[in-house]
Amino acid sequence: MPSPNNAPQTAPKTNAPGGQNGKPPMPMPPRRGPGRGPGPRLSMKDSIKMFDKKTMLRLLSYMKPYRTQLIIVLICILATSFSSVISSLFLRTLIDDYIEPLLLVANPDFSGLLVVLIQMAAIYIVGAAASLIHTRVMAVVSQGTLKKIRDDMFTHMQSLPIKYFDQHTHGDVMSYYTNDTDTLRQLISQSIPQTINSLFSIISVFVSMCIISVWLTIVCILFLFFMFKVTGKITLQSGGFFMKQQQSLASVNGFVEETVNGQKVVKVFCHEPQARDEFDRRNDELFENASRANRFANIIGPINNFMGYLLYVIIAIVGGVLALTHAPNLTVTGMSVMTLGSIASYLQLSRSFIMPINQVTQQISSVIMALAGAQRIFSLLDEEPEQDEGYVTLVNAAKMSDGSIREVSHHTGLWAWKHPHEDGTTTYTWLKGEVTLHDVDFAYVPEKMVLFDISLTAEPGQKFAFVGATGAGKTTITNLINRFYDIADGKIRYDGININKIKKPGLRHSLGVVLQDVNLFTGTVMENIRYGKLDATDEECIAAAKLANADGFIRMLPNGYDTVLSGDGSGLSQGQRQLISIARAAVADPPVMILDEATSSIDTRTEAIVQAGMDALMKGRTVFVIAHRLSTVQNSDMIIVLDHGRIIERGSHRQLIAQKGTYYRLYTGAFELE
Repeated sequence: MPSPNNAPQTAPKTNAPGGQNGKPPMPMPPRRGPGRGPGPRLSMKDSIKMFDKKTMLRLLSYMKPYRTQLIIVLICILATSFSSVISSLFLRTLIDDYIEPLLLVANPDFSGLLVVLIQMAAIYIVGAAASLIHTRVMAVVSQGTLKKIRDDMFTHMQSLPIKYFDQHTHGDVMSYYTNDTDTLRQLISQSIPQTINSLFSIISVFVSMCIISVWLTIVCILFLFFMFKVTGKITLQSGGFFMKQQQSLASVNGFVEETVNGQKVVKVFCHEPQARDEFDRRNDELFENASRANRFANIIGPINNFMGYLLYVIIAIVGGVLALTHAPNLTVTGMSVMTLGSIASYLQLSRSFIMPINQVTQQISSVIMALAGAQRIFSLLDEEPEQDEGYVTLVNAAKMSDGSIREVSHHTGLWAWKHPHEDGTTTYTWLKGEVTLHDVDFAYVPEKMVLFDISLTAEPGQKFAFVGATGAGKTTITNLINRFYDIADGKIRYDGININKIKKPGLRHSLGVVLQDVNLFTGTVMENIRYGKLDATDEECIAAAKLANADGFIRMLPNGYDTVLSGDGSGLSQGQRQLISIARAAVADPPVMILDEATSSIDTRTEAIVQAGMDALMKGRTVFVIAHRLSTVQNSDMIIVLDHGRIIERGSHRQLIAQKGTYYRLYTGAFELE
């Protein structure tokens, strides 16, 4: 048991445990059985809210750079719409003025009819060409818009705090770039042009219908009112389920990504049945939401087609009655007589009137789904970026003959903190690597503290080691030094400067980190090492690899340092991947090093060799080491023993052995770290 002198003197704020391994507990989605529905249907009022005007306007703002192309598309859509209407009006002229008179002539002259047919063909060709042009131009506009959205998402994602990624699965984040973005592609390249085309067609066809017969147009409008009442409710019901579909799809993607990454663990523990059951549950939920959304959306087309044919029959009957009774036919130009050509032309126009209405109602489902994806994307873009109120920056420095510090633009191996002052003056202090924590408290989640009154001072060149059970708070302390999270209370000072006053890029640039979980990127071995210092030469990268004892196995790879790694370095052993990550930190040459279980994946023989290189790397630097393997921390200047977020012992290896407390029992094997 710890001695009373080492026990914390202040009472803890709460005894609630924190997240395991120093990570915040992730919120779990509510569970549903496979046979349970996704929730109540949305009312019509709630469904209308799915058409978020702000979301649509924000989406359209991304298309502003393509104003010229959009004008061309608009002109082409107008040309396509008018060509369709004019061809229908031509049908009346064709029948009444050319075909019907020729039937009453013994020796008909078809020259006039041929001219009219050529004119109609020209109109159709213009419409087809305009449709082709606007389709090709919209492909460029849609892909350019999506590129800008993806750029903004990725750029903003880089500015988000670590907390965001701790609380969202990788599959959910990837779904923004795949499923949600694909719904926007369909909206921009298909739904928006089709809707505009349909609206223009509806207006122009309506005017043309009034030119032919107002009576028939009134019949058509009354019928459409009835049709909208029938289909309106069905259309609006699908909105809520499209939103749920996107959320369920992200949930499935997140689970699949998590399972694929942990496939070895799944097989080792024979967890395949449970994984399959969990996937079935999520997939069933996606199936229910998607099927309900598309069930409503897909029945709209057949209903509208049936209504269109029914209107066709009604127009034919009413028009035939008007023609046979020679009833006065009211048009916008005056009174006339209903003719066979007028009826044929109006029937054609009625089909042209119903078709775009049908297309608009079908596109509503695509628009709702795209808006659901857009809302998710904009929710990512609206996430609060990592805050940085710091004003002290890290600069390259040179030492003058009089001992003063001068800022330089080139790399000198010397660094200094640049302090701007309110009076316009600037002062510089050398970067030494002194880190002080004073009465630091921290909680990932409010009212669940994970660190209590942590105080320590690491002098430049000292090696500090953190020892303790899993969840004791070791990694959390280093995360606070990096400012991945901000403390709840207390102070952290770096070279006497409150780290809140230091710009985060400068702070993190001065810290070299080697994590237990290695991340290698697609590229050559040399590029992965150079990731620690982008302007490092090949010689510097090779020297860093030698320091980490990675040079030997790297030269045995097929192409040596030019060997391309992919799949997070899947062709390498865990130890080899760790050695590359150590070399990556070594090439950065930082004044402060954080080693989070850096040698845990290396065998003991290699560890002894690497440890010698690490000692050379750590020489003259402030080093924080997190380790379960106590043999790696014996030569530390100060060993901090943590238990449930509190420091219970501190001292050198000899001092702690002499105390015969917790560290002594750990070292002698009286009990082990959990």
